[in-house]
Amino acid sequence: MSRTFGAIIIGDEILSGKRQDKHFTKIAELLGARGLRLSWVEYLGDDRQRLAETFKRTMATGDVVFSCGGIGNTPDDHTRQAVALALGVDLELHAEGYEELKVRFAGEEITDKRKLLVTFPQGVQIIPNLFNRIPGFMAKGHYFVPGFPQMAHPMIEWALDTFYRDEFKAVSGMVEKAVLLTGPMAYESALLDLMERIVKDYPTLRLFSLPSLVGKERKHLELGVEGEPGLVEQAMAEIRAEVERRGINWAWRA
Repeated sequence: MSRTFGAIIIGDEILSGKRQDKHFTKIAELLGARGLRLSWVEYLGDDRQRLAETFKRTMATGDVVFSCGGIGNTPDDHTRQAVALALGVDLELHAEGYEELKVRFAGEEITDKRKLLVTFPQGVQIIPNLFNRIPGFMAKGHYFVPGFPQMAHPMIEWALDTFYRDEFKAVSGMVEKAVLLTGPMAYESALLDLMERIVKDYPTLRLFSLPSLVGKERKHLELGVEGEPGLVEQAMAEIRAEVERRGINWAWRA
């Protein structure tokens, strides 16, 4: 089975609306370029206990998770401490991270405040940060990176290319087709049996159904599948035959 990828995006400033999240779409894009899919995303504020509970839960799933934000050294950064709580370990100055810090601040004093930047939960590995040499860290399939997109996104890309290359799928070999259904029977609950049959008979395809509304009125239902071209053609032929049998009007989605 394909691995499940998720994202956790952290920051009170995002939840308050002061800043717009720039991670969700980029992570989905990075995964999509490698034939992978983002399965879930959670937004969390700067609450250490809630973060710790979330990390403990997601680490138990086996999912690959990219966590953006909260790994700095200011009082509102809680990710490092929350991960330590989730893992049941203490924080410590990371030896390899400290070497990166010495390169970053060459010729300058490495103060205790600066050391906090690479004080991580015991036993983690670092994630290189080519932007400014201050690393992130990883543990149990979770990758903790800064909130700054110019740092976070290359670090996530590095993690994907370093650890999950064997999961990549040929994007050019995947297609998506869909029909637009209209009429009194063109709604999801009336087509559940058809959709369940397609999912059962074509387990490697991704089925999707997207209703479209104008005001309170249904405009159409977009129904389709994504995957290997030959299987997509077979599944769509079955879908078209069944909707025609039920007297539902259809047209190819442009």
